[in-house]
Amino acid sequence: MNTKEVAEYLDINEKQVYALIKSKKIPCTKATGKWLFPRELIDRWILGDSAKELSAGRITEIEKNSSFLASGSNDPVLEVLLNYMKKSHPGLNIFSSSTGSTEGLRLLKEGLIDIAWCHLFDPQSGRYNIPFISSSFSEMDVTVVHLFYRELGFVYTWDREISTFDDLSKKGVVIVNRQKGSGTRMLLDYNLDRTGIPGDSITGYQNEVYTHFEVGLSLASGEATAGIATKAIASVFSLGFHPILVESFDMVLQQPTFFKKCVQAFIETLNSQEFRTRVKSLGNYDFMESGKIIFPES
Repeated sequence: MNTKEVAEYLDINEKQVYALIKSKKIPCTKATGKWLFPRELIDRWILGDSAKELSAGRITEIEKNSSFLASGSNDPVLEVLLNYMKKSHPGLNIFSSSTGSTEGLRLLKEGLIDIAWCHLFDPQSGRYNIPFISSSFSEMDVTVVHLFYRELGFVYTWDREISTFDDLSKKGVVIVNRQKGSGTRMLLDYNLDRTGIPGDSITGYQNEVYTHFEVGLSLASGEATAGIATKAIASVFSLGFHPILVESFDMVLQQPTFFKKCVQAFIETLNSQEFRTRVKSLGNYDFMESGKIIFPES
């Protein structure tokens, strides 16, 4: 990212970015006279050094219920939702980093973030998220709020249709994978193991990205011919799509955090007609139970 892009990513102005560069508080490098900011390092900085540097200010903001740190899974509609919340509720912010569902839960458990986005499938129970929450947070009072159901499936360039996990190992197919610990990666690895397909037999298996959008970009640029992503990505990039399953995308947070002003504004935006209308064209999202508390179970 360049200076303008990182300013937009952090929701600050460019002058503040240059101040951070001058004080050596933000990871960056200079090439051909321009400052560059690797996204992965910025994400780590948000969850690490920035929390230390801004600890006093962040505590003040959290006391005002206006700013929270989030991490975990990724979804194109989630990104739109966070932007709509900023628009409809100025001064309220959720700063989010795409680290994968399991990493998000770990960071929440260690108290490094306020909210975790999660879509982890448990093959034994056939349920999403709850089995992982109940086993990992036995000593912490957490709430799981359902955000939406989404359709996940194979995305592919039109010259190489993919409809099964076996198809991924066919000659000429090059996949783009998600990072270890992400819910999508865990789903892929579970099904490869179930069908007896070694990961190293699939061309591109080691090629990892952090977001669904990057999966789409990899196919659109010709770097890969297939991957796993939401139907929204297939729509945005005009890719082929074959559904695998419908999954529950949820928000995990400590119970007191749920009642904070910022979180309530987020849920209000999620259920707003303006937001629903904006993402309707992406298709295959179900908001019928959005905002429902699904854990603790009554």
